[in-house]
Amino acid sequence: MTDFPISDSPPRMGRPTLNVKPVLVRLPEGTPERIDALVGPKKRAEFIRNAVEKELQRIEAESKDGNA
Repeated sequence: MTDFPISDSPPRMGRPTLNVKPVLVRLPEGTPERIDALVGPKKRAEFIRNAVEKELQRIEAESKDGNA
């Protein structure tokens, strides 16, 4: 068996995992530009994630209230 040298340097640190799954979403024409105008193009994905999470929480809360 061949011995391979092992590096003495520590493993590199990378970006922390966001625990997200890529999903293709089709938005009406002009919507991405409206989002970018409000929050900036580098914050578009975060804005969409937050908006979806907020709407899910709202609908889940409504469904709990309706079933109680």
